[in-house]
Amino acid sequence: MKANTVPLMLIGLLADGEFHSGEQLGEQLGMSRAAINKHIQTLKDWGIDVFTVTGKGYSLPAPIQLLNEETIVSQLDHGRLAVIPVIDSTNQYLLERMDELQSGDACVAEYQQAGRGRRGRQWFSPFGSNLYLSMYWRLEQGPVAAMGLSLVIGIVTAEVLQALGASDVRVKWPNDLYLNDRKLAGILVELTGKTGDAAQIVMGTGINLAMNSPDTAIVNQGWINLQEAGVKIDRNTLAASLVNKMRESLELFEREGLAPFVDRWGELDNFINRPVKLLIGDREIPGIARGIDQQGGLLLEQDGIVKSWVGGEISLRPQDK
Repeated sequence: MKANTVPLMLIGLLADGEFHSGEQLGEQLGMSRAAINKHIQTLKDWGIDVFTVTGKGYSLPAPIQLLNEETIVSQLDHGRLAVIPVIDSTNQYLLERMDELQSGDACVAEYQQAGRGRRGRQWFSPFGSNLYLSMYWRLEQGPVAAMGLSLVIGIVTAEVLQALGASDVRVKWPNDLYLNDRKLAGILVELTGKTGDAAQIVMGTGINLAMNSPDTAIVNQGWINLQEAGVKIDRNTLAASLVNKMRESLELFEREGLAPFVDRWGELDNFINRPVKLLIGDREIPGIARGIDQQGGLLLEQDGIVKSWVGGEISLRPQDK
């Protein structure tokens, strides 16, 4: 039996949000109450709040909807998807299997033990409360043609969330989604390939759906989840919709590059025509955000002059934050 099998079975029993006694759970799983208590601790380690009440047993604060591979796949237009409940990182899982993947292959997870953000940052990934999704794509035109890909994934993710009811979701250059001026989701694009060769790309997105009480040592900026904003989205439908739209948009990007997406970015840009500061290393460059150019660079106006900025080390923050 795999190490995570019992904790996952336990989550399945507790997912209804009702109280279950340790004795009852032990009978269902064929183990002692002491063993159940040990596995409950694993659930807590995965970021799940478990109530323990003497005489009543264990319960979750609310029912949780678990990811279901069959349900998601039934909603896909084509292609392959894997649901892996507990994983180091969805991006890493695909990076390690690139030789056997086809463009559009995707995976989703309930919990990431070593989720990654940009520039080596840790990505807080509690079980069952967010969506962690990655997709592989082989871009025959090579690494240079991948410029602006994180913007495309941002646009697609925002448009899918809007279509499912989160109408106020916006994008932040170069790779975040914002809601009410707080971070809702992040995107990480990882690429391998030399100039002249095809680029092998893994694109990951993490979306805060119902996360609460994150580790402040990891999450150090203003954040929000959809539940707090009053938006409830079916996680399986979200995963399927995102995979379908990503595949469709990446085919368009492969044919036409960033051009079809520039206007779409402008309609979603959270900071368009607002005062911002650009952070490059230790430098802070104030200006007015004016959208993006045809290469995906940030257009920043200073003293009436608009200049384009590109590069992986650039981040963007409102001046009043």
